[in-house]
Amino acid sequence: MSIADPKEAKAFLDKHPEIEFFEILFTNISGVPRGKRLRRHEIMAVYEQGRFLPGSILVNDITGQDVEATGLVWEDGDADRVARPIAGRLTPAPWLGPDVAQVAVSMYELDGAPHDLDPRHVLKRVIDRFDADGLVPVAACELEYYLVDAERTPDGGVQLPRSPLTGERAMQHQVYGLREVEEASGFLRDLWESADAMDVPLEGAISEYAPGQLELTLKHHADALRAADDAVLYKRAAKGCALRHGCEATFMAKPFAERAGSGMHLHVSINDKAGRNIFASDRPEGEPVLAHAVGGMKALLADSMAVFAPNANSYRRFRANSYAPVAPTWGVNNRTVSFRVPAGAPHTRHVEHRVAGADAHPTLALAALLAGVHHGIGNKIDPGPAIVGDGYAQAAQSGERIPTNWFAAVDRFAESEIMKAYLGERFVRMFATVKRVEQERYQSVIPNTDFDWYLRTC
Repeated sequence: MSIADPKEAKAFLDKHPEIEFFEILFTNISGVPRGKRLRRHEIMAVYEQGRFLPGSILVNDITGQDVEATGLVWEDGDADRVARPIAGRLTPAPWLGPDVAQVAVSMYELDGAPHDLDPRHVLKRVIDRFDADGLVPVAACELEYYLVDAERTPDGGVQLPRSPLTGERAMQHQVYGLREVEEASGFLRDLWESADAMDVPLEGAISEYAPGQLELTLKHHADALRAADDAVLYKRAAKGCALRHGCEATFMAKPFAERAGSGMHLHVSINDKAGRNIFASDRPEGEPVLAHAVGGMKALLADSMAVFAPNANSYRRFRANSYAPVAPTWGVNNRTVSFRVPAGAPHTRHVEHRVAGADAHPTLALAALLAGVHHGIGNKIDPGPAIVGDGYAQAAQSGERIPTNWFAAVDRFAESEIMKAYLGERFVRMFATVKRVEQERYQSVIPNTDFDWYLRTC
């Protein structure tokens, strides 16, 4: 969580005389990076004094508009807060050009207090609960996303890009297909180069369960803040590299109605202070404490859905037999459940949380997930029996479902006393306020579907 030392910037400038521009980036509640591009002579001041940024950007909605109802716009005089660089995050940004670097920043009050609406500080608040118990969360993010044509269709929809090798658009699923990875190799090479430059541990790529859909994994960290930062920076680099190849990397949860949605699978285990995984076990289901963690995830899932599925489009992803979960279920080596204990060596035992969409804010999603883990372990919550076999069929029989209504999810989050205790009362209130304003703005747009369904029939 440390603020970077000015010596880091001085060493970087000495090592990189070619860098002329520096982008400072802050990722707010809505998960959209915002900031400034500075010239070389300005960067040392950022490290020595910080950089003033308007407090209103903490609560911009996903379209970048102010949310006046938060009280952080006119009532607050749109007062400045101070952004301070995160230690170890000043790196080249190759997709922006050979003379551009970037540094992620975190927001503080003018008196130096961490700002309680900065997602990094929200996550740190949860991590501190583990630290007080002598525990360390180990986490990683695994993101699915589509490469789509930068040009929209005549009716405003999206389409897959043409292959740089054949000029054709992909049509087949070809899950784990090597040909599909080969056709994306130019993009992937640039992405891996950028990840290496940012010291983001980006690993292998696969073709996912839809044409044009990719999945790359990030290495786990015994530092959940670092894992969240890695995911935020990786998403930005993926979008930038895709633009260089004439397409868009979209992390929308469901860009194509007829194809698989895109999830963000969150992998978590818990170490003790000696670095031992307390979930580790020769048994495939792990130690009882792992089950308690899953029990907490289940108990807080409805309270957390507004974070795991933050947008209207998010809820289109939850469909049976789509590899997206539909019920608060768990199982061992089973991809039809929400909380999966993957196969692996005993010391690697962990839980894969499969609910969050790729559109979720990685930092906030990890905060909500870890709140559930901590709640479950502390209260020894029983998750019930693990699902064996087809979790979709069993969910249909039981009628058990995860919440799939955007409006109800925000209301549930806003009222959750447990979420307030873990994430902070003001953060929960402000997040809900931003989302409710987004809902009003979203509902004010009349989509073509309304005309198709109702223009002549009503």
